[in-house]
Amino acid sequence: MRYFIELSYNGKEYHGWQNQPNALSVQEVVEKGLSTLLGQPIAIMGAGRTDAGVHATQLFAHFDTAVNFVPKDLTYKLNSFLPIDVAINRIFKVKPEAHARFDAISRTYLYRVALKKNVFTFDNAYFVKQDLDVEKMNEASKMLLEYKDFQCFSKSNTDVKTYYCDITYAEWFFKDDELHFVIKANRFLRNMVRAIVGTMINIGLGKISVDELHTIIASKNRSEAGYSVPAHGLYLTNIEYPEDIKL
Repeated sequence: MRYFIELSYNGKEYHGWQNQPNALSVQEVVEKGLSTLLGQPIAIMGAGRTDAGVHATQLFAHFDTAVNFVPKDLTYKLNSFLPIDVAINRIFKVKPEAHARFDAISRTYLYRVALKKNVFTFDNAYFVKQDLDVEKMNEASKMLLEYKDFQCFSKSNTDVKTYYCDITYAEWFFKDDELHFVIKANRFLRNMVRAIVGTMINIGLGKISVDELHTIIASKNRSEAGYSVPAHGLYLTNIEYPEDIKL
């Protein structure tokens, strides 16, 4: 049987989602927990990779096993086994061909910018001291929907076959003492969201104009875009799948 597992994690202590040869990953601790509880080696495939320090409020992965278990019971046991910063939300059966990565229709990210120094959220949001022109930042965000090729925001030396992404939503809004950026697309390139946010902040600071974003995207050159904001403010918040993948 193939199962989907929905989980959340605080990425502070991890070197990203994907297994690493010499660093702790979220994938590693979840695989260890499943393998121990099911009594056989379990490999899981995630919906995507998050970089070191990035969080997820919702991520899906799939795994195969012939071991019979009650999903609700395994969810409870796995949560007891895993460290406090990784939580299993649910486990459910899917069709044998269902794939956590390739069947995903869309992914949504949130980036949190703190506008006020806060001793309780400093490691969950990126603090920006200067005033930001949010109207200009939203004007620039709307421009993202006009393009498909986002090579300028991609980490260099990646092994992707295409830099095309279909962005369907991108907006900045205030929430309490923070400024939040939410972006939704069918796929994202490595470091893409953090590079977009850094570029938008530069626009909000008046370092570059809104119109210059056209030139930056057309350049397909990472060095033309803004800086990459810190990982600790980034959250993967939602992944959508077709309803028919479930059994």
